[in-house]
Amino acid sequence: VYMLQGTRTTASSDLLKEYKASYTATAIQKLLDAGAIPLVKENCDSFGHGSSSENTIFGAVKNALNPELVAGGSSGGSAVNVAKEYTVFSIGGDTGGSIRQPAGYNKVFGLKPTYGRISRYGLMAYASSTDCVGPITKSIEDLRIVLNIMSGKDVKDQTSYVSEEISKEEPISSSPVKTVGYYKNFIENDAIDKEIKEAFLATLAKIRAQGIAIKALDFFDADILVSTYYTLAMAETASNLSRLDGTNYGARLEGSNLKDTYSITRSEKFSEETKRRIVGGNQVLSQGFSDEIYLKAQSVRRQISEQFSKDFTTVDMIVSPVTPKNPPKIGESLKDPLAMYLSDAYTVGFSLGGLPTLSIPRGTSTGLQITADKKKDAEVLQFGNFLNDSL
Repeated sequence: VYMLQGTRTTASSDLLKEYKASYTATAIQKLLDAGAIPLVKENCDSFGHGSSSENTIFGAVKNALNPELVAGGSSGGSAVNVAKEYTVFSIGGDTGGSIRQPAGYNKVFGLKPTYGRISRYGLMAYASSTDCVGPITKSIEDLRIVLNIMSGKDVKDQTSYVSEEISKEEPISSSPVKTVGYYKNFIENDAIDKEIKEAFLATLAKIRAQGIAIKALDFFDADILVSTYYTLAMAETASNLSRLDGTNYGARLEGSNLKDTYSITRSEKFSEETKRRIVGGNQVLSQGFSDEIYLKAQSVRRQISEQFSKDFTTVDMIVSPVTPKNPPKIGESLKDPLAMYLSDAYTVGFSLGGLPTLSIPRGTSTGLQITADKKKDAEVLQFGNFLNDSL
């Protein structure tokens, strides 16, 4: 999904199977300028549409720890390559959890930075208001190095901003965190696996034993978070992918007229999951539904951001499991798209808030998620390093 001039940039899609990028993404160019050597383009869910890395023309990505299980998604290939030590680091795209979830499933580190810290220019757009570029690595120090290289204002992405470099000493210095919050409704429900719940509660006890106060917080229920996120994400992807009709680039299947050509090309070349999201997005944007569904979702998103602002006046960090359940077997997610959407329940809220969020391979079987207020990426890495050493 990242443009690298002269190379195939397929988005794991049949429609773009032969497409070659004519330019290079800003984040990738910064890495090249710093001496990075591009080794592979990695398999992922087509256009980022999925949480299992099965929605791809290249075949399902297998979990690095158990090949019968999914790798997570959409950046499953990125996480597996790092877990298998094929690469020192990989770059993923995180819209609603697509770095954090596969990082958790494959026992590596994944960071979704504050929205706008890294330019999105050259990343194929899924949902532009939450799309983030971020690194997946085997250490927090590697996260810091790669994050510093990619960060910064880019005139080609007006949502990007100037950010301070994170020094080597910041993540390894003692943590200034005094109070950690957690959302009790994430834990006190029947949707979470017993194993993950018990491990998370044990992790809270270990954090408390370090002299850090623990505060239970109230938050929006998972079904509200998931429905709000997918309403907005589907609407944005319907708009972003409207340009892919076989006219200017990508595969083209001829019909009896131009309208037929558009219809046949998109029907045959988009995956079932991508078509599901485009249809859903067009539906919520259509007359009669926009006010009732889309605008209501925007209102809920504002309320979510306001809740985060309120919570961070009383706590320094928020921790949570990365997912409510362990990774499913390959094939199960494709049979039950709703279950796949619900696997994002603990990640999408932080995406809607644009917050920096780190997944570390500690705390639960699918990792621990650490979140701070906006533009506190250094603090997230610092506390993540502290917990990685103390848990």
